[in-house]
Amino acid sequence: MTGLHFWRTAVAATTLVAALVLSRGAAAVLPAAEGALPSLAPMLEQATPAVVNISARTTVMTRPSPLLRDPVFRYFFDLPSQPREKRSQSLGSGVVVDQQLGYVVTNHHVIENAQEITVTLRDGKRLSAILVGVDLETDIAVIKVPPEALTALPFADSDALRVGDFVVAIGNPFGLGQTVTSGIVSALGRTGLGIEGYEDFIQTDASINPGNSGGALVNLRGELVGINTAILAPSGGNVGIGFAIPANMVRQIMDHIIRYGEVRRGELGVAVHDLSPALAAAFDLPARQGAVVVEVTRDSPADEVGVKPGDIIVALNGRAVRTAAELRTSVGLLGIGQEVELEIVRAGKPQTLSAHIAEPVHGEVPGDGLHPHLAGALFTPAPSSGEEPGAGVLVGAVIEGSAAWVSGLRGGDLVTQVNRQPVQDLGSFVHMVHASPQGLTLQMRRGATSVYILIQ
Repeated sequence: MTGLHFWRTAVAATTLVAALVLSRGAAAVLPAAEGALPSLAPMLEQATPAVVNISARTTVMTRPSPLLRDPVFRYFFDLPSQPREKRSQSLGSGVVVDQQLGYVVTNHHVIENAQEITVTLRDGKRLSAILVGVDLETDIAVIKVPPEALTALPFADSDALRVGDFVVAIGNPFGLGQTVTSGIVSALGRTGLGIEGYEDFIQTDASINPGNSGGALVNLRGELVGINTAILAPSGGNVGIGFAIPANMVRQIMDHIIRYGEVRRGELGVAVHDLSPALAAAFDLPARQGAVVVEVTRDSPADEVGVKPGDIIVALNGRAVRTAAELRTSVGLLGIGQEVELEIVRAGKPQTLSAHIAEPVHGEVPGDGLHPHLAGALFTPAPSSGEEPGAGVLVGAVIEGSAAWVSGLRGGDLVTQVNRQPVQDLGSFVHMVHASPQGLTLQMRRGATSVYILIQ
């Protein structure tokens, strides 16, 4: 039945009912509802004032084409010779999490490179905001506004979420103004999407669209369970697959940023790989999920407590570890010096080890924190040439079968360019990879040969 046909049928049925009622000489009266109708309105009346609109203004200097440097050309076409300012504005959402101190959490990409940040409350009041700090790895930013009649959302325990729980997304899609959509938790612990360095997403079918970034995902009690951050949109529109950063992760990142102005991550000192069912069966292991230790850094916390290659880490601080990405995310949210309890399986027997999170070893960057397709590789500074530091980045050990191995990286490769831009050192390499989360073109020297690798 076509839509038009259905509409006509509905009209005909309505006309028939009306005719029958009028033929009996009775007034047309809707049936009375028994009791109050179920509604999210009472909860939203409490929660929506805590969700704000964010406007971030950015000024970029654009330089003229080399052709415009010709004074004769400029004279005849009356063109400027000086760089011009190009102003842009991005719109997004944010959540007030501390009404007394004025802290607002949003996504880093909402306020990236902003010279001016303006927060608009639900009642239309506009407040100037200052940036407290950001974390590129999780796409979280904390800004601060004057604490003037603010409403804050309480945090929920996002670890208690279950697939099927009802959730509501609140934000500012397409700059329309505050909008509310509802759905359920579709999945938990989504990783490997290539959206952020540390991923542990809540997946939901509540509609999340451009402009919702940084907005709130709340439960039916009006508690914050996540910060909306991304959608899967192959056709450019919402297809019911949205992702939010869990509230527990947001809270830990926020606490770091407020205390230090940044996130100070430590390390455990292990390189790990997913425990596949085939690998578990091959080694006759009782565990079917976990992170297999493939390398232990010398003198690291893991080395000091006796962690060995071949161990399977199945839990950290009582929380199950299902994948290598989960372990990395959990460790990345812990503070330096914090004690951790590792539950491992060694030769089929469970053991518990106590370790601590240490300062990261400078001069080494694991690919896991850079891009999903670089996971399993270790990047180090290029060898020095005389007294000058070497240009580029050296690929150290690459775990066979890892994402980096499949991408084509091999130990001893020297990365010289990222997306056709020269790599000066390890720091610039990290920055360039972070700035290109969707795709990378790496130029490397492998022996006397130049190698290009395209990573999507």
